[in-house]
Amino acid sequence: MTHTASQAGPTERSWVPEFLLLSAIWGASFLFMRMGATEFGPLPTAGVRVGLAALVLFPIMLHRGEWPAFARHWPRILLAGVINSAIPFALFSWAVMHIPTGLTSILNATVPLFGALVAWIWLGERIAQIRWVGLLLGFIGVALLAARTPNAVGLPGNGTGWAIAACLCASMCYAIAANFAKRYLVGVPPLASATGSLIGASLCLAIPAALTWPAHMPGPRAWGAVAAMAILCTGVAYILYFKLIANAGPAQAVAVTFVAPAFAVMYGVLFLNEHVTPWMIGCGLVIVSGTMLSTGLIGKK
Repeated sequence: MTHTASQAGPTERSWVPEFLLLSAIWGASFLFMRMGATEFGPLPTAGVRVGLAALVLFPIMLHRGEWPAFARHWPRILLAGVINSAIPFALFSWAVMHIPTGLTSILNATVPLFGALVAWIWLGERIAQIRWVGLLLGFIGVALLAARTPNAVGLPGNGTGWAIAACLCASMCYAIAANFAKRYLVGVPPLASATGSLIGASLCLAIPAALTWPAHMPGPRAWGAVAAMAILCTGVAYILYFKLIANAGPAQAVAVTFVAPAFAVMYGVLFLNEHVTPWMIGCGLVIVSGTMLSTGLIGKK
């Protein structure tokens, strides 16, 4: 047993740097999203992001010989891109213009929560009693977070509710896309699926982004933020994510969702002067705990 543990230790340490790097990169996506959306607007921000990211991954996909896999499954892959990238990227780009980026990142941590619910409704996957407790706990955390969040900037009435609803709809899209891939894209190489989905998202957002393109050309800061989202937070992050799945397993890869909000909150405080309250942190912990229970990551413990 001692010999086995000593062998497992270095293996675990080998993927921890990738895990933390991916968490830091995905946490930064909300900062870059705010920086880009304030000048581009939400639809152009999402459109430029997926377009540039597709350009980054497309030659890599060709180099690895995965074009035939994309060509065989392109209708489903393109549809997955609309659900997994086009809609949620646009919704998050709109939400970060009205509520703190740290809050949007915490709400993004509900993706596995919705994923378990969608798998139960759509795929008939069984949910154990402890996982139902996790689902309930996660949604309670969201409700508590929404109840004490100040009214959103630039929106009338219950603006915060609309911005939070946009984040939750985006998270639901991610969950639907994950289950769609589980049902219809089994066996498709991950890079072909990722690149093809970005192409689908680019096609979906091309006209809306063109119609809502800002009258004044965005400055270098906004272009740099969108480029960083596309190259770093989408292109490089996808490669890191697939590598992490291979080296550490799906459960550890999914756990990135729980760590990324910590980085996003830190970036918001450091670079955007966002205010973080103890209530916000406490609700975030409730949401993350409920999500981990609902996905079975801490069920046995």
